[in-house]
Amino acid sequence: MQKANDKLCIEFEVNGEAVSISVSPSTSLLESLRDHLELTGTKYGCGDGECGACSIMLNGKIVNSCLVLAVECHGSKMTTIEGLANGKHLHPIQEAFVKNGAIQCGFCSPGMIMSAYALLDKNPAPCEAEVKRALEGNLCRCTGYRKIIDAVLSVAHGGSAHE
Repeated sequence: MQKANDKLCIEFEVNGEAVSISVSPSTSLLESLRDHLELTGTKYGCGDGECGACSIMLNGKIVNSCLVLAVECHGSKMTTIEGLANGKHLHPIQEAFVKNGAIQCGFCSPGMIMSAYALLDKNPAPCEAEVKRALEGNLCRCTGYRKIIDAVLSVAHGGSAHE
């Protein structure tokens, strides 16, 4: 990490690509992803880590990117919602959300999908209670959660979470 004009140059890997950006010490990871790297799939919801709209994978763990300072991520590896699809081919968990009608307004979907991805990465065959527990930190105002849970279970019981 190098300092330049009260900004710090940080390097990390996002969605398999090495990046280098200059940020102020108080810049959140969410702000860096959206404003510096134009990865706008990760959403700003509450800014307090309560809604899950900004969930990403950071060094193999699901985190609320609004609560992480970008400078803390120097040398890290992360995956955002944009990193799940393979070109124009959606990831199986993304397809399951579409097939099961688990996407309505779509605002919470990136965070929900990333939380489901993190769960299925650790446990490819979770029961319904485990799915509910994994999604606890994500709020949705549209679907009532049933379709989201069904989407995750459909991948767990019939598909592959990782291609």
